[in-house]
Amino acid sequence: MPGVTEDIKWKHDLVFSVGEKMFCVVELDQSPTTASFKVRDEEFEEICSWPGFKPAPYVAKYKWVLIEDINQMKKADWHKYIKQSYELVKDKLSLKLKKQLGLQ
Repeated sequence: MPGVTEDIKWKHDLVFSVGEKMFCVVELDQSPTTASFKVRDEEFEEICSWPGFKPAPYVAKYKWVLIEDINQMKKADWHKYIKQSYELVKDKLSLKLKKQLGLQ
């Protein structure tokens, strides 16, 4: 996806960002591997009620969810929700930053 960077934060989390704003965090030192990502406001409660999902620690107020085992999610759903998270975060970036990143 355009403008995406990845890095390791907090010594063990793989973080995907756009414009230095996170949209997906994968906790690499967990077994099973967990991940957090942003969802639409209207989807948050429903997704948190799905088996294996819960509000993401520290960022739930921003409508982030945590999946307790990334292998429990279908590949097509991963594509859908990660792309959606990327779009939600990208849309909040300033016009100036979007232009700098070639996102306009």
